[in-house]
Amino acid sequence: MTSRPRLTPSPKAEPADVAAAEPQQGWQPLRPRTLVDAVIDEVIAAAASGRILPGDRIVEAELAQGLGISRVPVREALRILESQGLVVNEPYKGIRLRTVTQERIDHLIEARVALETTAATRAILAGRNGTEEVQILHKHVDELDLMRVRGDAYGFATADTSFHRALCQFSGNEVICDLWDMLSRQLTIIVGLSTFGKAMSDIVNEHRILIKVFESGDVTRMAQALDDHINVQTHAVDFQGIIERHRTERTKRSKT
Repeated sequence: MTSRPRLTPSPKAEPADVAAAEPQQGWQPLRPRTLVDAVIDEVIAAAASGRILPGDRIVEAELAQGLGISRVPVREALRILESQGLVVNEPYKGIRLRTVTQERIDHLIEARVALETTAATRAILAGRNGTEEVQILHKHVDELDLMRVRGDAYGFATADTSFHRALCQFSGNEVICDLWDMLSRQLTIIVGLSTFGKAMSDIVNEHRILIKVFESGDVTRMAQALDDHINVQTHAVDFQGIIERHRTERTKRSKT
């Protein structure tokens, strides 16, 4: 794997600072980050940007060396990713990034549509689709558009994830949010890979449409808009073709 910059742990927040961090204006309270968090982010970033591909082996020692850290946080990070279904540990094969099959994508889409449709419906019926909520969604789309300009697949996927997480949070249903968060890292990888087969500008526009429909308060139209954005549009992307093209290009580079 390509060497990455050495990671250093973020400064720990003082207890008073953490206690004072109340979510306002759509901000989320910060929490102390660890090396384990940083390793997880690096693996997700590499997967979302196509630097490591589904089915690729992830060697603990090589990853630790490439990141310039000990194997302990790497081991813990891979354990967490395995528990979330992002990597698999098979006897005699080692740890690999989970293979992206059409069936797996279908299952993720089905679960995501159900969760987000329920969340958006609850938010609208509760009146949580007003100016404040819409402004929060627009901020996430602005970030999405910025990542488009930069051509940053991982940053784009992260901004996409943040948009849909906010939509779920407007529901006020913590169970929905927890279930959605269990899928969020897998969704980040899927969205990142999709940018290699679909124009980022199209994805940005789809999010602007979602905001307009959400603000209108039409529950039926919202359900249809989410299905079109998540189900129809995702199925239009040839993920297997994207993965194979990346693998072929990587093989060619390794021979030069």
